[in-house]
Amino acid sequence: MGDAAGTGSVAVRVAAIASLTPLEELDADPFLVDSRSQHAMCARWAAAQGYVITRELVVRGLRTDHALLWGDVEAGLVDLFVVPSRRVLERALRSADEFTAECARRGVRIETAGLAEPAYDSEMKAHVHRRLSMPTAGYDGR
Repeated sequence: MGDAAGTGSVAVRVAAIASLTPLEELDADPFLVDSRSQHAMCARWAAAQGYVITRELVVRGLRTDHALLWGDVEAGLVDLFVVPSRRVLERALRSADEFTAECARRGVRIETAGLAEPAYDSEMKAHVHRRLSMPTAGYDGR
């Protein structure tokens, strides 16, 4: 794919979808709560493909027709969606199957990163808990 000036290539622009899962579910499923790790997984996948993440979405039960999903696609700013896994997609959107069908209808690819999820020990869970429970107290997650 060439750029407008014909001098090189334009990177494929990717919207990464992560799930917005309540902190109360941290012990049961830490990866679904840890949207930062979900986006990092999508970024690793995109970089391996030579693609660039241009949009990070964190949603829960979003309708397939929601403008948040399609605005950047319609503006030509997003070429494909990536999610860490099918279960993240199922949590993030009201209907993963409807979204997949809508992507096909619109000619927009949807990919699953499919990388291994991090193994969460008590220290990692505590880190996620601090980051998510104190965002307005100036804690930056480090």
